[in-house]
Amino acid sequence: MGDARESLSTVEQLLKLSFKNRELLKLALTHTSYANEHPDEAQGSNERLEFLGDALLDLVVAQDLYKRYPDMDEGQLTQLRSAVVRGETLANVARRLEVGRYLRMGQGEAASGGGDRDSNLAGALEALVGAAFLDRGYRGAASWVRRILRPELRRTTDDGVPKEPKARLQERAHRQGMQSPEYRLVDVEGPEHRRSFVVEVLVGGDVMGRGAGRRKAEAERRAAEEALKLW
Repeated sequence: MGDARESLSTVEQLLKLSFKNRELLKLALTHTSYANEHPDEAQGSNERLEFLGDALLDLVVAQDLYKRYPDMDEGQLTQLRSAVVRGETLANVARRLEVGRYLRMGQGEAASGGGDRDSNLAGALEALVGAAFLDRGYRGAASWVRRILRPELRRTTDDGVPKEPKARLQERAHRQGMQSPEYRLVDVEGPEHRRSFVVEVLVGGDVMGRGAGRRKAEAERRAAEEALKLW
């Protein structure tokens, strides 16, 4: 990150968010690979902040959608929230904010393109939300979240409730006279606080797609997306 103080100041400008405690900002940008390679210098990784930010994002987006769409039922609101907080969306927001340029990663992770990897970018954005909460409280963090997610939240107004890949796959199966697709959990990877679920989707008894995600629902959606591409 070059000169740490100057780099953190640049990050704050890009994020349009200043920190009273810049150590929280530095921690939010510290990938576990960097913490493992520099145990004496790094005060841990951003994974605990990521856990906190994930929960806060769910709450802030749910609150915004609840007010924005008073006539929607729980299922529709859940679909909209999932579209806004899913990994790919958060990774794209992080790219827009140029977060990847300032991620502190181990040499191997950096060399393999870790600065543009969806999982790293989404995790860093969640960690930044968690850091903002600890630094500025709920009101300040929520205001920042709504600001950085404004294009995504506005898109829900324009596009309405998206039809999820799982729903599209089910419709396609039914048109072919088949039963609804079956989703099967085949593996759970990673430590307890950073689980990665691996799911297969079967259509007519055949495996048609496979997906992984930090939530089981995300893994199922990715498996359905793969099945739709292949079938």
